[in-house]
Amino acid sequence: MLRRDRIIIILALGLLSGLAWSYLLWLSADMSMGGMDMTGFRMIPSGMGLMIPADTPWRATEFAFVFAMWTVMMVGMMTPSAAPMILMYARVGRQTQAHGRPLAATGWFATGYFLVWIAFAMLATLVQWAFERTVLLDFTMATTSTVVGGLLSVAAGSYQWTRLKDVCLTQCQKPFAFRQGGFRGDATGSLMLGIRHGAYCVGCCWALMALLLVSGVMNVRWIVLLALLILLEKVALFGRQIALLAGMVLIVGGVWLFSMGMS
Repeated sequence: MLRRDRIIIILALGLLSGLAWSYLLWLSADMSMGGMDMTGFRMIPSGMGLMIPADTPWRATEFAFVFAMWTVMMVGMMTPSAAPMILMYARVGRQTQAHGRPLAATGWFATGYFLVWIAFAMLATLVQWAFERTVLLDFTMATTSTVVGGLLSVAAGSYQWTRLKDVCLTQCQKPFAFRQGGFRGDATGSLMLGIRHGAYCVGCCWALMALLLVSGVMNVRWIVLLALLILLEKVALFGRQIALLAGMVLIVGGVWLFSMGMS
């Protein structure tokens, strides 16, 4: 039964991740518009070639599309690194309640985890809206200011060296270290544990996500690179050292960008 649980969860997470990445690739292809000159316009990440004048205020439809983009992006980026934790929760559940319904509890746990990232997607949408209001993003949703880009890179790199990053990363690497009661079979308990773990993961990765505003929110190569970095930080044997090294690289790159913008 444990093997069956693992197969079901892996297939479900694989399908979820595959759908998310397929949607992102579709949006990225739509945003490129075949190299067309988009000066004076901004693209709406809808997959339908929608664009409006850059000075036009956001409308509810555009906000909804951008929020959907961030939500799907967070799911696609975080599912691979969350998979070991979700599988661990299912395993403990099967060992604790061999004849119960641990898969249902695991589903609630995963739901709580992704709810936190959906909340983060809402915050990221508001930040992107603020950046575009101040004309700091171009039609690719990348920052137009090397000074701002450099500051964001330095801030993200510096956060990699903070105590808060260390605490959150440790909890992501060892998810049961903070769970006093072990497995929770009820929906509410599992949901709250998922939310708690999701909060630690946001605390671990939020600064890296801010870098998407530097290179372009729909820059697929950058999305893949960040997703791989997050995965390595969480599952690799030397995850903390990888995070520190990434922080150094970001600080150096940020200082270079800042100096380019000031020269």
